[in-house]
Amino acid sequence: MISLQRKRLFLRSAFFLLFLLAPPLDVFRLDLTLGHFILLGHPWTLGLDPYLSGKSGVGDAIFNIFLRGFLPLAAAAALLIWVSWKYGRLYCGWLCPHFSIVETINALMRRAIGKHSIWDREKLPERGPDGRLVEPRARYWWVTLAVSVALAFVWAVALLTYLLPPAEIYGNLWHASPTRNQAIFLIAATAVFTLDFTLARHLFCRFGCAVGLFQSLAWMANRKAMVVGFDRARGRACSDCNNACDNACPMRLTPRTIKRHMFTCTQCAQCIQACGQVQADNPDGSLLQWVNDTCALDKSDRDFGRRPAVPGHCFGGSREARPLRFVARAGAAEKQAAKA
Repeated sequence: MISLQRKRLFLRSAFFLLFLLAPPLDVFRLDLTLGHFILLGHPWTLGLDPYLSGKSGVGDAIFNIFLRGFLPLAAAAALLIWVSWKYGRLYCGWLCPHFSIVETINALMRRAIGKHSIWDREKLPERGPDGRLVEPRARYWWVTLAVSVALAFVWAVALLTYLLPPAEIYGNLWHASPTRNQAIFLIAATAVFTLDFTLARHLFCRFGCAVGLFQSLAWMANRKAMVVGFDRARGRACSDCNNACDNACPMRLTPRTIKRHMFTCTQCAQCIQACGQVQADNPDGSLLQWVNDTCALDKSDRDFGRRPAVPGHCFGGSREARPLRFVARAGAAEKQAAKA
């Protein structure tokens, strides 16, 4: 699982660099001075110039709008929805530049105040599931604020280069001579992003991001989609883990709960890694793992009060499938997970 997190880090870092470099490399941007998109170094327009100059008819204009405008957007949306329907918010957890900021600021805030967010009620355990000790130090607040402002400025500059010629923006910044409108945009955007990164980054991911919302809706529509499953038959084994999986989740979710309460799960698998580290000496292994198809029904069908049979192969065991009515007789931790 650690190697999986390294893969995530590599993909997130690569996509973040692409996010920053796409405009100056003319991979993708909307040039407001030219009035059209730039895609892979070539202009991308709706092809309406012949119609506007009277050289083609309405039919050609409609066809060009469909071919150059609607069709690419529909194809991209369909691909995103299909991936989300089958696997959940993979884009958020594995690529999204904003979620990279979320995890970065989470780590810094934990060092500053012992929590991933100032809105969390309780501090995280100082010793993590991997055995590392993280003692909060107030001096890290300055580091957290400095990194938040720096990343906010980087984001503001990047977004401006998606709208105006990157050479002009970076040239003006290099000579400390941005135009009035550019300066206003950079100051305002940096302020807004700083507030988002320090105070509302989780709220934005949960409620403010349209891309994330549509992924979650598509995922919830598929009862057999990939989800973090909890081996409830072994629930007693996690009675003394100090909620390691909950503490590891960057979105502040409870991975052992029903799917509806995991609506904004980004499939980052940090909860699975934390459980695996806690259960490292357990021959049966982690209680959390990705499941799909019939194995995912325990998560989704429990939203409606049902207790489906869990196939024995779902968590690598040899036990036969059986309903989970025994949960009520389990220990306190298992009861809490069942009620969630």
